[in-house]
Amino acid sequence: MNDTTIIKNEITILFIWRPDERLKEHFKEQLKHLSQVKLIFPSNKETLIKSLPEADIIIGWDFTKELSQLAKKMSLFILIGAGTEHIIPLFREIAEEKSITLLNTHGNSYAVAQHTIALLLSLTNKIIPHHNWMLEGKWYQGDFKNVSIPLRDRKIGLLGYGAINQKVHKFLSNFELDFKILRRDWSKQKTPLPTSADKYTYTELHKFLEDIDILIIALPHTKLTNGLIKTKELELLGSNGLLITVARGPIIDEKSLYEALKNKIIAGASIDVWYDYEPITDEKGKTYPYSYPFYKLENVILSPHRGASPLNNIHNWDDLLENINRFVKGENKFINVVNLKNEY
Repeated sequence: MNDTTIIKNEITILFIWRPDERLKEHFKEQLKHLSQVKLIFPSNKETLIKSLPEADIIIGWDFTKELSQLAKKMSLFILIGAGTEHIIPLFREIAEEKSITLLNTHGNSYAVAQHTIALLLSLTNKIIPHHNWMLEGKWYQGDFKNVSIPLRDRKIGLLGYGAINQKVHKFLSNFELDFKILRRDWSKQKTPLPTSADKYTYTELHKFLEDIDILIIALPHTKLTNGLIKTKELELLGSNGLLITVARGPIIDEKSLYEALKNKIIAGASIDVWYDYEPITDEKGKTYPYSYPFYKLENVILSPHRGASPLNNIHNWDDLLENINRFVKGENKFINVVNLKNEY
C-alpha cells in the first residue's frame, strides 16, 4: 500500500465556527475529490450538539470540556489560528483519557508578516502624524518634526523564529539590515536563512537585546514567555530602540511597556496585540483593551489585533486542507502539531 492510498472511510468534519460563504465553498471545492468526507457547518447550537458524536475532525477556536465529552470519535482538533494558550489545559486533560492530536494553523503567517512590515514602516516613516496633519489642512510641516528614521544599517532583532518572523526576515532581506535572531531551539531550522544573521538562544536574551535597536516579537505565549519583556529588557533595547509586537500582549509586561514609552526609555512601538480582550465600554462610549492610557502617547502606533486580515483569504487555509488530506489518507504525520508540554 503506498502513501497515497485512501484507507479511511466516512470521515466527518465538523466546523464549530462559522466561515463565510466564500470559505465554505472553498473548503467544499478543495475536498470534493474525497468522496468519503462529510462536511458539517452547523447553523445553530442544536445542530452542533447533534453532530459532535459523529465528528472525526473538529475545526474551530473555542472548545469546552462539555463539547469534548460529546465528541466521542474525535481524532483531530484543528485550531483556526496559531495561539493555543486558551485550549492547552483542556487538551492536557483530554490526553489523559484518549489520544487526540491538536493542530493549529499558520496559514495566516504571510498576512501577519505583511502587517508587521506595515507597522514597522509606519513607525519609522512617521506616516500617521503626517497623515493627521494633512487631515487638519496642514500642508508640509518641514523635516524637523516627526522626521523619518532610516532603516539602513539598523540592527534588527527577531524574537521568535517561527512562520511569521521567518517571512518578516525574508521581506526585510533587501533593506541592508544587520539581523539578530533569538529562538528556543535552533535544531528546528532546516532551511538556509534569507540573509546572514547572528543566532541567540533564550539564555542570551539580555545579550540579544543589547545588540539590537529594533525588536520584532513573534513568538508563542507560554509560561516561559509570559512577562518575558519587562523594564530591564526595555532598558537594554535603549533610547533609540523601536519595538513591534504581533505575538500576544502578556509577553511584554503592560506597565513596563507603557512607562518605557511614556518616559522615552525606548523611542517608539507599534502594537497589534493587547491585554484585555473583553474590555468594558466607558461612560463616553470608548473601549480600550488595556489598563494604561496608551492612546495618549505620541510615540506609539495602535492596531486592534488585525494582523491576520483578511480572515477569508483562501491561502490562509492551505495547511488546514493539507492536514485533512493526510488524515483521510491514513497518515499520522501532520504539520503544525501542538506540543502540549511546550504549549505551542
